Amino acid sequence: MLESEAVVPCCPPLTERTLTAAEAERTAAMFKALSDPVRLRLFSAVASAPGGEACVCDISDVGVSQPTVSHHLKKLKEAGLLASERRGTWVYYRVEPSVLAGMGRLLTGAAPA
Repeated sequence: MLESEAVVPCCPPLTERTLTAAEAERTAAMFKALSDPVRLRLFSAVASAPGGEACVCDISDVGVSQPTVSHHLKKLKEAGLLASERRGTWVYYRVEPSVLAGMGRLLTGAAPA
C-alpha cells in the first residue's frame, strides 16, 4: 500500500500565463526539493530504475549516510515527487510518470505524449 500519493505538478506552462501564488508555491517546493545534488541523484536513480521503482537498498550509495538518504527521500516525498511502498523491511520508491511529464510541460510548454 502506498504511504504517500505523488502529486502531479499543478501548473500550466510558464509561457502560458502568470502563475497564481498557490501555483508558484507548489512549483517552488518541487524545484527546491530537486535543488540539492544528493536529492537530484536520488530522484534520478528512482526515475531511471528498471520497472520504474527502486528499493532504498539499491539507491543509497550517494556519498552520504543512510539517515541522510532517508531524510532526502522524505523531502522528495513531501514535495510530491516520489511515492513509496513498504515491502517487508524495505521501502520501494517510484516517480509517477505524470510528475515527470507535468514538470516537462511546465518548463517547455509541450503537451505530454
